[in-house]
Amino acid sequence: MKFIKEYKDGDRMFDIYLCKHKQAMVTKNGKSYESVVLQDKTGTMDAKVWEPNNPGIGDYDSLDYIEVYGEITSFQGSLQVNVKRIRRCREGEYQPADYLPMSSKNIEEMYKELTELISGIQNNYLKKLLESFFVEDESFKQAFCNSSAAKTVHHGFVGGLLEHTLSVTKLCDYYCSAYPILKRDLLLTAAMCHDIGKVREISPFPENDYTDDGQLLGHIVMGSQMIGERAANISGFPHELLAQVQHCVLAHHGKYEFGSPKIPAIIEALALNYADDTDAKMETFKEILDNARGTGWMGYNRLFDSNLKVSRIDF
Repeated sequence: MKFIKEYKDGDRMFDIYLCKHKQAMVTKNGKSYESVVLQDKTGTMDAKVWEPNNPGIGDYDSLDYIEVYGEITSFQGSLQVNVKRIRRCREGEYQPADYLPMSSKNIEEMYKELTELISGIQNNYLKKLLESFFVEDESFKQAFCNSSAAKTVHHGFVGGLLEHTLSVTKLCDYYCSAYPILKRDLLLTAAMCHDIGKVREISPFPENDYTDDGQLLGHIVMGSQMIGERAANISGFPHELLAQVQHCVLAHHGKYEFGSPKIPAIIEALALNYADDTDAKMETFKEILDNARGTGWMGYNRLFDSNLKVSRIDF
């Protein structure tokens, strides 16, 4: 098959892809059309079905595997497909593994690195807390390694939650060497646990969408609850220590307007907020650059509130 990342402006598409999302839309002139997101393991591409009632457009829905015939065009710096024909595929016509976006890094090696950091935690209560999740609980480990860190914004791929968590933890480890005032055991524990709620907030691939609990509670609240549940099974776990770990998790988005139930009140929570924001934004920018075609200005990006530029000049 031809993967999404291999296409360029002017190409024709005629292959099978996962219909990640389908939405009925209406133009300013009142004409109906369908906006579709196609996905394979290399990424996603927007598609437009301008004539949904055309006999060549078969019945299909979100999460169906569909054979698409169309033309690749460039729109506002990104490629999209002008779809002419669609056919829903039968099981056996495709290999599901070809359609799940994957981390470019080795999942087993990343998990090994994370558990090695756990082995270096000196506080016995915090070490037991981390081991209860990442060492002793096989179902949690499987879910954690196969989850994304977000639905769309950053690390939206299998292994994304692990990759993001490891990066944030390593940034926090560096902060501890640069700023000795930070309590390393507390900060690293909070870093490893800051997004554990996402195993309940976001459903597994290929759906990778918000669960009911995710919509109602969110990963921050659920993560704090999960920590409290595990700590309750560790005899003598100090209340203040638990409160500080939970506070770091509850405050890791930094501001109320970013969905944070609390604002950082201890220095470890502030450090975690900056590490989380840094890794999320760097990965988001990286993914934008990876999907860019050519060099030059890419247009305004709402997340960064800036007109972004690709520069591949080697100095």
